[in-house]
Amino acid sequence: MTYKIKLEIFEGPFDLLLFLIKKNEVDIYDIPIHEVTDQFLEYIELMKILDLEIAGEFIEMVAILMNIKARMLLPKPIGISDEEYEDPRTELVERLIEYKKFKDAALEISGFESKRRKLYSRKSIEKYFMKKEISTEEYLNDVTLFDLLLALKKALDNMPKITEHRVTRIDITIEQQTEFILNQFASNSAILFSDLINKMKEKIIIIVTFMALLDLINKRQLSVRQSENFDEIRIKLIS
Repeated sequence: MTYKIKLEIFEGPFDLLLFLIKKNEVDIYDIPIHEVTDQFLEYIELMKILDLEIAGEFIEMVAILMNIKARMLLPKPIGISDEEYEDPRTELVERLIEYKKFKDAALEISGFESKRRKLYSRKSIEKYFMKKEISTEEYLNDVTLFDLLLALKKALDNMPKITEHRVTRIDITIEQQTEFILNQFASNSAILFSDLINKMKEKIIIIVTFMALLDLINKRQLSVRQSENFDEIRIKLIS
């Protein structure tokens, strides 16, 4: 039986490109196509392993990146000066910058909305100051699907390398790992993703646990945050 997880997320191929540019700390105008293309494909493979539905736009972006990568390997045409030579990355960079402008504008508008929700009318001001001090939880950043995939990749990469392979059957289900995750909140208000999976010795258990986590996030039972980009991911139960 195939278990597909459908995530209602805004992230698309341009979001993944921006994520990789930020992760690699490179100039958006000078994208290292070879490195970014390889990393983009790694994330696509992770999404396939997790049986996430991959939109056609991701496949199209792979084709675009591979085309640019191939063109950059070709020697510059004879007789063409540096000023006349058109960088194969130019069109992609222009589309990426345009996308980033709209995304930043959308985030700014969303920020205004969030701030407005925290404002109180005059008649409620006394009640406002009687509230307890705001928890630092409210200052943590939202986590994207790609942040979660990065955490999963690190977990899988950090597993011991197996030189002798033995085929063993491991019976584990999404339902079992969903219950396992929720049980972690019996004595904790929040848990770290690394603490959740560090004691797991089998890749399949990590992958199924990750799928259960995505399912709980999709059902709005859990929220995931981090204090800054690429920092530890904190998981919290939504009451």
